[in-house]
Amino acid sequence: MITMAAIAEKVRDKRRIDEDEALFLFRHHDLLAIGELAAMANERKNGRKVFFNVNRHINHTNICVNRCKFCAFARAADQPGAYLYDLDEIRNRATEALQQGATEIHIVGGLHPDLPFDFYLEMLRTVREVSPSLHIKAFTAVEIDYLAKLCDCSISDTLVKLKEAGLGSLPGGGAEIFREGIRQQLCPEKISGERWLAIMEEVHRAGLKSNATMLYGHLESFADRVDHMRRLRELQDRTGGFQVFIPLAFQPENSPLTITKGTGTTGVDDLKTLAIARIYLDNFDNIKAYWVMLGEKVAQVALAFGVNDLDGTVVEEKIGHDAGAASPQAMSRDGIIALIRKAGREPVERDTLYNELRTY
Repeated sequence: MITMAAIAEKVRDKRRIDEDEALFLFRHHDLLAIGELAAMANERKNGRKVFFNVNRHINHTNICVNRCKFCAFARAADQPGAYLYDLDEIRNRATEALQQGATEIHIVGGLHPDLPFDFYLEMLRTVREVSPSLHIKAFTAVEIDYLAKLCDCSISDTLVKLKEAGLGSLPGGGAEIFREGIRQQLCPEKISGERWLAIMEEVHRAGLKSNATMLYGHLESFADRVDHMRRLRELQDRTGGFQVFIPLAFQPENSPLTITKGTGTTGVDDLKTLAIARIYLDNFDNIKAYWVMLGEKVAQVALAFGVNDLDGTVVEEKIGHDAGAASPQAMSRDGIIALIRKAGREPVERDTLYNELRTY
C-alpha cells in the first residue's frame, strides 16, 4: 500500500518514486508535508540558491497557421491585433535588452504562413550581430518541426543551419499535455506529444540544451500530469539535455477553450504541482516557478516548495498576458533579488546555461 511515510522514506534515501506514488501525492491533501519533501530534495541539489537571469522576450509574430483551442495569442493575418516585427524592430529590441544588461534573448512566435526559412536565419543573425554575448534561446519543438518543413530538411539538418546562424538553446514550449486524447481537445493541429519528444531528443543529440514545460489546469487529470512528467523523465534519462522543468498554469480569462471562465488554477494546485515535479523529476537539476503565469506572490512561496528558479526579467511577454495573466510585463533585477531575499533564499544571477554569474 502506498503511504506518505513510505514516499518520505524513499525521498530521504534518494530513491526514485514511481508514477503511482506521484499520483498519490497529487491526491493527498497535506500540502505542507509534500512541500517539506520537495524542499528536502531541492536543498540537496541546490542548497539555498535561487536562480534568475536578465533576459528579454521577443514574440516576433502572433500570426499563426494553427488554431490551438487554449491560445489567446494567435491571430490570422487579417485579424485585428495581428502583427509581425521586421528585422529592424527585432534589432532594436535586442539592442535595448543588451543596454539593460540582458544575457539572453528568448524568441518564440506563431507559425507564420508566409515567412520563408531565410527570415528565421536572418532573425538569429540580426540578434547575434547586436552582440555575440547575447545567448539566443529560440523556437519551440513545434516551431522546429515547422521550420524543417519550410526548408525541406531533416530536423538534424535544420538544427545545423539554425546553430550556424546563432541559435544557442531551445525553450520548452509546445509540450502542453502529451496524452493524446487531451491534446486533441487542446491543440489538434499541433504536433503530437510523441513528435515533440522525438524532436527534443534530436535537439539534445545535436548538442543543444532545452527546457521542458507542462500546461496544466485545463482539461487534464492528475494522471495526465504524471504521464507527462514520466515521459520527460524517461527522455532525460536518455539524453540529459533538459535544463529545467517549468509547469505553466493555464490562464483561462481570454482563452477560447471552453471551461469555466475565471477558474484557472489555485495556489494550492500550483504549489503542489511544483513540489511533486521536484520530487518526481529527480534527474532534473532545476524546477522553475514561472512568475509571469503564477504571479509574484505564489512564485515567491514556491521557493519553499522545491523551486530553485524564477526565470528572469522577461520584458514584454505577450503569450501569457494575452491569455489573461495578471502579472506585470517585466520585473527588474532588483525586484527579483528582493523577492528571493524576502523568502530567505540566496539570489544567484545565471546565464541561460545555468552558469553562475553573480551571487547577491
